[in-house]
Amino acid sequence: MEYKQYFEKAQLASRKLNGVSKEKTNAVLADLADALIANTGNILQENLKDLAKMPVEDPKYDRLKLNAERIKTIAGDIESVVNLTSPLTEVLSERILDNGLNLKKVRVPLGVVGVIYEARPNVTADVFSLCFKTGNVAVLKGGSDAEFSNLAISKVIQSVLIMHEIDPNVLTLLPAERAATEALLNARGFVDVLIPRGSQSLIDYVRENSKIPVIETGAGIVHTYFDESGDLEIGKAIIFNAKTRRVSVCNSLDCVVIHANRLNNLAELLSPLADGKVELFADEQSYEILKSTYPSALLNPATEEHFGTEFLSLKMAVKIVDGFDAALNHIANYSSKHSEAIISEDTENITRFLNEVDAAAVYANASTGFTDGAQFGLGAEIGISTQKLHARGPMGLEELTSYKWVVRGDGQVRR
Repeated sequence: MEYKQYFEKAQLASRKLNGVSKEKTNAVLADLADALIANTGNILQENLKDLAKMPVEDPKYDRLKLNAERIKTIAGDIESVVNLTSPLTEVLSERILDNGLNLKKVRVPLGVVGVIYEARPNVTADVFSLCFKTGNVAVLKGGSDAEFSNLAISKVIQSVLIMHEIDPNVLTLLPAERAATEALLNARGFVDVLIPRGSQSLIDYVRENSKIPVIETGAGIVHTYFDESGDLEIGKAIIFNAKTRRVSVCNSLDCVVIHANRLNNLAELLSPLADGKVELFADEQSYEILKSTYPSALLNPATEEHFGTEFLSLKMAVKIVDGFDAALNHIANYSSKHSEAIISEDTENITRFLNEVDAAAVYANASTGFTDGAQFGLGAEIGISTQKLHARGPMGLEELTSYKWVVRGDGQVRR
């Protein structure tokens, strides 16, 4: 089949999807959640085929790996989407003009949503559930790393669609080959928006080569700043959680920035990370202090390249700054505008940090691990946008809609 046929079928399915009721949409998603759990054995069997192709030490391995608990979580996210109110047909504004015309600004689907992603099989189910709930068709191009897993999940989705007599092309999973990526990047006139999910190199490639609009779900180069007034116990807990909870996700901590006046607390602040086997890349000041307490096998002098790196592993940079403004400058220079946090008891500094740091999510005295669609009450997420046009941060249902103007008259003509 030529790729154009995939896109034509997706576009046709998009038109048909507009006639599916909200009740039927929710019934499909509820049945899908049950079907994924029922097919856990087969999905895991296919996932093992993908895992066998990837070295365990690869940072993407954890993202690729599925187990019964993770499938249950995926199903739970879909159930959460079922319980959310659909934004479709919401009237954003309405007014009557002097000439009697009635204007309504109404939420509508984006149409056909393309997603290019790497070793993340959960994305297949997450993207479908959010797109389907908002009346969008999903055209997916997964990486070859997750080929068997993506195919297994997509087959479950399409079987549920067929059971409900809905066009299975509502979900289109393109072949894992590279040619499919090029075809999707050039699917102008068929695909309305393209969303890349994966490494910075993938995102850059899509942005630079796509012929259709792109929403960037950027890499996460995440900082946590421990202020002069930061609470030591709160800092220890937040830094440890943000770094070690799940190292392969984009909201995990990459660099801790510490006020120079708290150097006497540095060893204790970072001591839990040693138990978590976190390898540190410390600047000159912090290295001199940590070399007497932190395990030598896990401590390295930092170079410039370590600041501004998304590690996606048990590695983290450490930077000492002379003051609050120096912390803001460091974050501004190296941030990917994903998630940034401050640990502080100074109300003025907290306010300035939240107002001045340019990121999709900013935190005060909390772990950046919360930057997630489910945690934000959005159900699943289609990605975390680091740009400013259309969507920013975790993208849920509202971010998968646009709007149109609906105009009603009784014979008005413009003079």
